[in-house]
Amino acid sequence: MKSNIFSKLNGDKLKIAIVRARFNSQITDKLAQGALAALKLAGVKSANISVHETPGSFEIPLVCQKLARTRKYHGIITIGAIIKGETAHFEYISQAAIGGVTQVMLAERLPITLGIITTYNLRQAQARCRADQANKGYEAALALVEMILNYK
Repeated sequence: MKSNIFSKLNGDKLKIAIVRARFNSQITDKLAQGALAALKLAGVKSANISVHETPGSFEIPLVCQKLARTRKYHGIITIGAIIKGETAHFEYISQAAIGGVTQVMLAERLPITLGIITTYNLRQAQARCRADQANKGYEAALALVEMILNYK
């Protein structure tokens, strides 16, 4: 069912890149599916969507930077899942990935939305990648289309 706000988005001419981490793929696959569903809802053509994979969330900013510098895309959606373990690694990866994406977005002046989730456990991650509108990849995709169309 289309939301009133998002049913008005017309992304038929947009070219979008998705940068998805393979680490925690049981989560990131579903987040990416949510993003693709939202892009379809917003009218973005499948032929205008490219998906790029990275080993993990830490590598997402570099791929975003390379894609942004091509000037081929109107925006980028990031997809990752950082789940807390027993060490401080979670904090370092979260800060580096999210801070890096923010730096690229501001430096390249290209809309990039955050579909990188950070959770304390697998249960929380699974709740954020359900097959509905609460999927964080879905939310990131709609936010990207809105940002592109409203702030070009």
